[in-house]
Amino acid sequence: MAGDTSTIARPYAEAVFARASESGKLDSWAEQLSLLAGLVSDPSLTQIIADPLFGRARLNDLLTEICGDKLDDEGKNLVKLLIQNDRLQVVPEMVEVYQKLKDESQQVLKVHVTSAFALKPAQEKNIADALKVRFGREIIVTSETDPELIGGVHIRAGDTVIDGSVSGRLQQLANELGI
Repeated sequence: MAGDTSTIARPYAEAVFARASESGKLDSWAEQLSLLAGLVSDPSLTQIIADPLFGRARLNDLLTEICGDKLDDEGKNLVKLLIQNDRLQVVPEMVEVYQKLKDESQQVLKVHVTSAFALKPAQEKNIADALKVRFGREIIVTSETDPELIGGVHIRAGDTVIDGSVSGRLQQLANELGI
């Protein structure tokens, strides 16, 4: 099912991204889409959205009223279009696709670092600086700790994985030794 919603969400996200690019409102659209994703993921609204007796016009009025002035006219048109096409449920996937397109256009790469111990801001900056040289893009680092790594770091940058952890090196050694 997730693959189906991603396939449905992609054209909408690409159309919104194209419009946001030509109007110079990339950040505004990101905020509007995030707001909509939060609404359609809310359990109480999910029931209303799924209720065929609620009516599309009422649903449109409800969502635009909840959003208020946080949605511009184009955002309200998007809500209306998504309701008409019964596509509100794909908004969270739209946000993901849109954000990837936005990051790509702005030469930003989000990197997730897992380390055995909490990273200090200076360490995160050193990792970001090194990855900026390697990838030639601005780097945004998020980090978490995982004591099972024993030491070192595990970095995921898009499709690239850099495993500099002690547990990763021990696993590699075990594989080479056939253990």
